[in-house]
Amino acid sequence: MKIVGVGCGPGLLTAQAIEVIRGATLIVGSDRAISLVRDVISPGCIVSEIEDYRALRTLSDDAVVLSTGDPMLSGLGYLPGEVIPGISSVQLGAARLHVPLTKLLILTAHGRGHAEAIETAGTEIERGRSVCLITDPGFDISNITQRLVSQPRVRIIICQDIGYPEEQILSGTVHHPPKPTSGMYILFLLPGNE
Repeated sequence: MKIVGVGCGPGLLTAQAIEVIRGATLIVGSDRAISLVRDVISPGCIVSEIEDYRALRTLSDDAVVLSTGDPMLSGLGYLPGEVIPGISSVQLGAARLHVPLTKLLILTAHGRGHAEAIETAGTEIERGRSVCLITDPGFDISNITQRLVSQPRVRIIICQDIGYPEEQILSGTVHHPPKPTSGMYILFLLPGNE
């Protein structure tokens, strides 16, 4: 099995990902992942939308599993098989904001406990670290602003629909936070000295 990162938006496939996808006879992925690669899938390839994530471990050795962004960043990299990395929303957001990845703590609240991620983010911001928080549609930005109320100089930046034509970078502060208009975004928290 190969787990292929398809990037976080259109046009972000790596050459290696394209090669693997073109050579595939069986592709499995989310609707979003499949739509990102549809134009490089070879005729005759069997393409299925993921219905049961637990069943992915039982796929045949020749299966190609598509993971949006990078499989090792809140993706499907936990599956057995070769991982082909992709361009993640975090990589793209950091590039847009000129934030070195080596200075960034990456946390996920995507499909996991929001409270723990918010608490960890708050502690790291108090230590002067930059944080990127991977969110999900249920994430409430007011919870992070309440946690950071004692850090008024923190810049809060939403990278919304990153990698898509409708991409927006929204910036604010703890007291005047940006407001997301869609559920697909990542959140950068940058100390006031950034």
